[in-house]
Amino acid sequence: MRWSLSLLALVSATALAASACSPREVGDGREADPAERSPFEIRESDDGLEVRDGGQVVLFYQRELKDHDGQFPRNNYIHPLMSLDGDVLTEDFPEDHLHQRGIFWAWHQLWDGAERLGDGWTLEDFTTRVDRVQTHVSASAARLEAEVQWLSPRFRDGGPFVEEHTTITVHPVAGDTRAIDFEIALRAVAPGIRIGGSEDPKGYGGFSVRVRMPDGLVFTGEGGPVTPDELQVEAGPWVDLSAPYGKDGTKSGVAILVHPISPGFPPPWILRQKSSMQNPVFPGREAVDVPADRSLVLRYRLVVHRGVVSTAEIQEWQKEYAGQ
Repeated sequence: MRWSLSLLALVSATALAASACSPREVGDGREADPAERSPFEIRESDDGLEVRDGGQVVLFYQRELKDHDGQFPRNNYIHPLMSLDGDVLTEDFPEDHLHQRGIFWAWHQLWDGAERLGDGWTLEDFTTRVDRVQTHVSASAARLEAEVQWLSPRFRDGGPFVEEHTTITVHPVAGDTRAIDFEIALRAVAPGIRIGGSEDPKGYGGFSVRVRMPDGLVFTGEGGPVTPDELQVEAGPWVDLSAPYGKDGTKSGVAILVHPISPGFPPPWILRQKSSMQNPVFPGREAVDVPADRSLVLRYRLVVHRGVVSTAEIQEWQKEYAGQ
């Protein structure tokens, strides 16, 4: 059974209003109102925060820096992301691209005027510092709000050059689906900061999903089946990835939806059958300004689902997401 995601949104909004759950900064010792009877729990560890729903792990947010033999230190990403049946969907430090990491958002080009600050994709002369994470738990959602600073030793006094505020909202399972929303708001600390994708025709960069890629991985877009190419492909505002992720070969998947407020909508896509990530491209090879007087806002939704889902069904999910 699959429930409409619009019904999910309505139930979530109603319950949120009714419960009026107050935010809690991680580690401040305050507990959520027990009257909410929330199925969600956010567990803090030395490395980050684990979101559970009904006792089952949904995802882990990596707050502290993590590296591979001292290389590619990274944080501010999701791994693991779990299927509805408890299978790990994402990869971290994959052998083919050690810098790729679960669900992440990163750009090759980081500029201060004409000066190159580093590479946020390969993590050269770049790191992020998570200053604070607030958690919100209600009867119908779990939310993480992270305040993050982008740092480069090449930027002026070595201080932050972009302030990021990212909100991750985990919705409950509705039938055979779970929606997880990402809102990434970027603001430069001074004029002249620009970000861009790879400086080649691929232009990849931005919100990226590094999932396991077993044999049988199938891509579907707005117009039906999509065949990955070396360069960008047009697939519409969403792409679904389905594969036999279950230990017994059962199929499940992740649909990546892009909200119309995201600049460059609908995006071109970089898709890979093996050994890489999946990416709704923003902004491409030409760098764009990160404003200092307002936020550049990117919004995405992941829908984790059981089985293979029809194009019409995902199209309905996209319509409902776009209307929120």
